[in-house]
Amino acid sequence: MVNALKEKARAEGFADCRVAPGYLAPEAGDRLRQWLNEGRNGDMLWMADRVDQRSSPDGLWPEVQSVIMLGMSYAPETDPMALEAQPELGRISVYAQRKDYHDVVKGALKRLAQWFVHQTGSEVKVFVDTAPVLEKTLAEAAGLGWQGKHSNLVSREHGSWLLLGTIYTTAELEPDVAGRNRCGSCTACQTACPTDAFPAPYRVDARRCISYLTIEHKGPIPHEFRRAMGNHIYGCDDCLAACPWNKFAQTASVHKALAQRTELSDLPLARLLALDDSQFRQLFAGTPIKRTGRDRFVRNAAIAAGNSGDIALVSPLVQLLDDASSLVRGAAIWAIAQLDEVQFSAEKCARLKFESDEAALLEWEVSVPSAR
Repeated sequence: MVNALKEKARAEGFADCRVAPGYLAPEAGDRLRQWLNEGRNGDMLWMADRVDQRSSPDGLWPEVQSVIMLGMSYAPETDPMALEAQPELGRISVYAQRKDYHDVVKGALKRLAQWFVHQTGSEVKVFVDTAPVLEKTLAEAAGLGWQGKHSNLVSREHGSWLLLGTIYTTAELEPDVAGRNRCGSCTACQTACPTDAFPAPYRVDARRCISYLTIEHKGPIPHEFRRAMGNHIYGCDDCLAACPWNKFAQTASVHKALAQRTELSDLPLARLLALDDSQFRQLFAGTPIKRTGRDRFVRNAAIAAGNSGDIALVSPLVQLLDDASSLVRGAAIWAIAQLDEVQFSAEKCARLKFESDEAALLEWEVSVPSAR
């Protein structure tokens, strides 16, 4: 049965399929609780909900006997680090330059699960990043790979580029051999992080992670991380791209529905700063970016503009000083201060734009030394 399952999974576009037991060792829950107690989840308060259910599959569903873990490759066609040298362009994480993986992976999972139920008569539950499931830990237990020092899954065959899907089932399946850690003494992912988001190997502090800051964080980007963000505007692949195991990843194994949208790979910041809500939705329709919303995205683009050194971006940034979102206005203030503090002085902008906008005025006072 397991061989037939894996063959069917490949037919559905999954690069790998393995089986884990329907439980995790208590250490998995202990590590999760420690991480939460240290506050490293930041604004992701939902991570603290249903901890017992998240800690092990049988905590969520007592009847589960086996966990089918699947990986769908999204190996990039180009070097994810290439745009680092082009600060006038925005860097979008590799996975987000494609159709929303939630839709693609879940569709394939549902078809696979329906086939499996028909074959076995067992019950199933299907998950794609939307339930209290420790996907990466389960993927390691199933033998898809191991959790690397960047805390993400690493595969010998697919590097760091696997999207995970999970099927809980009441069927008793023979589990695969668990993944074995092969990081050795390598620290490439740790040293690649621009914001030092790793307090120790295998541990990540989301509050310092650019992916978290640009996607999950709803408020202003903390000042201490703005320069380090560079031209990252949605997510960050630096620690993933640095992994030496990526040399084995093949773009030929990428699901056809996850083909990279080339028009999203090198977007000029000037264009992104001018997006209104309708234009934002149209440009990023069908991608994960749309769910973040226009205001947070333009906030990120403004920070990137402030890091660009491109004085031509001052003009579109000034237009954002009248934006309806205080989040966008604050980011634009900081960016202008980085590019041309003299021309757009604290006094001029404060008097003309911010007399009744306390949040914006405070941002200006923090961003522009002469305003103090």
